[in-house]
Amino acid sequence: MLLVSASRDFKPPQAMSKHNSLKSSATVGGKRSVLKRFERVKLLRERGEWQAGRSPVGLPKTKHEG
Repeated sequence: MLLVSASRDFKPPQAMSKHNSLKSSATVGGKRSVLKRFERVKLLRERGEWQAGRSPVGLPKTKHEG
């Protein structure tokens, strides 16, 4: 049985390109339209809409002022 070495026919895989929407430079300095959970809790406390002992999971949608 004769074994043929595949090393001379080996081609390294080509690198995949990154889609423009996934590049980090596109998101730097942009304005976020969504608040993080701790920001929503803080905003609800400032507005007086936060009840003590309430779970931070399942918060209502909150619009940021300004």
